[in-house]
This record gives sequence, C-alpha cells and structure tokens, in this order.
Amino acid sequence: MNAQPEHTAIVAARDDGIAPGELLMDVRNVSLRFGGVKAITDISFNVRKGEIRAIIGPNGAGKTSMLNVINGFYTPQEGTITFRGVERRAMKPHHAVRQGIARTFQNVALFKGMSTLDNIMTGRSVKMNRGLGWQMLWHGPALREEIEHREKVEEIIDFLEIQHIRRTPVGKLPYGLQKRVELGRALAMEPSLLLLDEPMAGMNLEEKEDMSRFILDVNRQRGTTICLIEHDMGVVMDLSDRVVVLDYGKKIADGVPDEVKSNQQVIDAYLGVAH
Repeated sequence: MNAQPEHTAIVAARDDGIAPGELLMDVRNVSLRFGGVKAITDISFNVRKGEIRAIIGPNGAGKTSMLNVINGFYTPQEGTITFRGVERRAMKPHHAVRQGIARTFQNVALFKGMSTLDNIMTGRSVKMNRGLGWQMLWHGPALREEIEHREKVEEIIDFLEIQHIRRTPVGKLPYGLQKRVELGRALAMEPSLLLLDEPMAGMNLEEKEDMSRFILDVNRQRGTTICLIEHDMGVVMDLSDRVVVLDYGKKIADGVPDEVKSNQQVIDAYLGVAH
C-alpha cells in the first residue's frame, strides 16, 4: 500500500461511553425469511468497540441481508440485536442513524447531480438542530449552524484527499472516487458503528489500496468501529481483527483471520463443495 500521509484532524466518532474492546453490538439468534426462503438462520456474533469486523461468505450467503437487519432495513422474524446496551428487534433505518449506525452500499447510492461537498453535507442533516423555517431563511442561527457543519465536511474532504473534486457533480466521477465520496457521507454522520457493504467491489488494485488505507485511518485515527463485507480475501485478512463466515444463511466459522482461513468448512464453502 502507499505510505500514509499526514491528515488534518477529522470529525470524531461519537462518544458512546463504551471502552475499546468492550461489546458495542451483540447479534443473538437472528433469523430472516422471505416467504419460504431462509436468508439468515440463527446467526449470532458480536462486534467489539474499536475493531474491524468482517462478514464474509460466497454469493448468496446472507451477508448483505445481515447488514440490512443491523441498520433496520429488514426486521428479522427471530432474534435480537443489542447495540450500545439497548436490545431491539425492529428498528427503522433513520432510527439506526440517530443511534450511531451509518453505512455504505454495495451499489453506490449518491445524488449524482450534486457535488461531492453537497453529497457529504447530506450526511450532516442528522446533526442539524434548526427547523426548516430557519434553514429557508439561511440567516442568524441557521447560518452559523450551516457554517459549522460545512467546516466538518471540509475536514472530511481533506482527510479523504478529494479536495480536487469538491465541486464536481459525483455523476461525473470515476467509480473509485464515488465510493470514496460515499464513505465521506457516512463519516459525516459521526457513527459509532460504520457498516461497509463491499467497499472495494469493482475497483482496480490502486483504488483498493487507497480505500484500504482510508478504512484503516478511519478505524485507527477516529476510533470508529467498522463492520464490513468484502469478497477480496487478501483485503479481509489484512484489515480485519475478527471474521465471521456465512454460508447459505448459516454461520460456519468465527474467529481471527488465521483461524478462519484454515477452517475446513470455510475452504469447502469457497471451493464450492456440495452440501
């Protein structure tokens, strides 16, 4: 990977009162079905504060469904998720954001006609306190709040080294830079837990190296806990502290990277051994 440059200070992850290494999230016996199709069956794992936790598995293993349950897009039929000490089963995505969960998507989900700066600024909306009336006037308290949030966004732009595209409509950007902008929007929410759904899908080697560096910086410099899905096993083994492996919606392994990559069930799953 490229050498890490010096970065300016960046918006800090929210202080949730949980010490590094303690449980931030506990997924317990979660099952999700769509009609007669079982997407996830009795999945349990946890995420510790400050770690990079990977969820891996072959296509159709239930990885994205698991992220959708965590951030409230899907409601599981069984099981619970405890996040920052609060147990729940059903939650809406906007509630997840307010509780400190942000995410990026497998397919880039940006406002293509808006600039890089404005896309990242949308991530600050959850932090804005002034009502619509003040924002329409863009005067007094609303103006001061807008300036404060723009300063936070500019810090993120510097951190992600995208100053040169700050005014560029994101629809005109190459795919790798669009993924970086989407990461910036998620960071603008100041999450306790950042969910990354295949952050390097479709990237070339150089783009993967850059994204890997930024993920490490987000984790180490900001102390943000990360839970990611990624198909590049080299990236997963280099970045992750612990890895949970799904296959056909069931958990088949859970542990540190060296344990997981030598697990015979994991090897069989990736080689396509018949079940």
